[in-house]
Amino acid sequence: MRVLVIGSGAREHALCLSLAADPAVTALICAPGNAGTAAVAEQRGVDPLDPADVAALATQLAADLVVIGPEAPLVAGVADAVRAAGIDCFGPSRAAAALEGSKAFAKSVMAAAGVPTADSVVASSPAEVAAALDRFGAPYVVKDDGLAAGKGVVVTSDRDAALTHAASCERVVVEEFLDGPEVSLFCLTDGRTVVPLLPAQDFKRVGDDDTGPNTGGMGAYAPLDWLPGAFVDEIVRTVAEPTIAELAGQGTPFAGLLYIGLAVTSRGPRVVEFNARFGDPETQVVLALLETPLAALLRATATGRLGEQPPLRWRPGYAVTVVLAAEGYPGTPRSGDVIAGAEISGIIHAGTRRRDDGAIVAAGGRVLSATATGVSLADARDAAYALLDKVELPGGHHRTDIALRALSGRG
Repeated sequence: MRVLVIGSGAREHALCLSLAADPAVTALICAPGNAGTAAVAEQRGVDPLDPADVAALATQLAADLVVIGPEAPLVAGVADAVRAAGIDCFGPSRAAAALEGSKAFAKSVMAAAGVPTADSVVASSPAEVAAALDRFGAPYVVKDDGLAAGKGVVVTSDRDAALTHAASCERVVVEEFLDGPEVSLFCLTDGRTVVPLLPAQDFKRVGDDDTGPNTGGMGAYAPLDWLPGAFVDEIVRTVAEPTIAELAGQGTPFAGLLYIGLAVTSRGPRVVEFNARFGDPETQVVLALLETPLAALLRATATGRLGEQPPLRWRPGYAVTVVLAAEGYPGTPRSGDVIAGAEISGIIHAGTRRRDDGAIVAAGGRVLSATATGVSLADARDAAYALLDKVELPGGHHRTDIALRALSGRG
């Protein structure tokens, strides 16, 4: 199977690592890729936001399967163009990807499907935002309606900060604050069948103890021993399946990866957000534990044959990933610094590139992540941090408390 992966982040590097280990994959190409994907896949240049460019590259390569990693190409309609070229594609259509591209649309789908989520108001004017903030009270939750690379959400007790964030967005969703730990659940779906992967937990705030602004994610771990045994089945039944059925009923069938972000509140699980693709950094830990070959699974999802696949197999143990970010992130990150230790096994690249002299340098906010497994969560955590200690990035920073609370059985 010839597989083309579109994207250049840690998610795509993790996907490439899993696909490269799959004997069914005879050729693996990543476009545009990064310094990490170059070690396991052929690199090609492409504009990932140009549907025609991606479809042309897939045709030129005679790809059997195209895997679209990031959300922006999905919202731009890249999957539609690839499928129109007669090539199997893992990733939802432009219409279905609005589930991530517009939080207001996602809320409307949840309402129609009866999915448990936070009460919310869509607001476009300062007066509407102010009224919504008064209605829900602090802590205030204000979300940019569109794509914002994981940084469009502000959760604050400072009303002025909430108003300022809303003013920087064209349209926002203001919603009630949800208490309790968060859970990420990936579900493969071909538009009918839903197959859940392992639940994971990521850490969105930039600082230890969940301080500082939101980011795209500073680390993650899986599995989550503190969840009830029936949790995943409940979420599939009450969230994933109703959502997929509602989208199909609206004429916008969703086939690909449905990412369900949840808060386990005192009133039960509530959906925080939907994404239309694998999430980063959770992908690193989930794929590290997946034993089932990935290529056939993704192609079955893309071709409506997911229900024919055998049950998923998982490696025993735990996985932890810790993100190393560039100085200045999540604001304006410093780029161009040389990274030492970037080619160690277990280091997954995000914002990196290789210079002409061979050096690997930082080229983004979240630069790389250290991912490790272990027979216990403590072992996996220790191994991930020991791995990160071998990497040097001037000005780089990371959280020191990834999965720490979970060691005491808490989310």
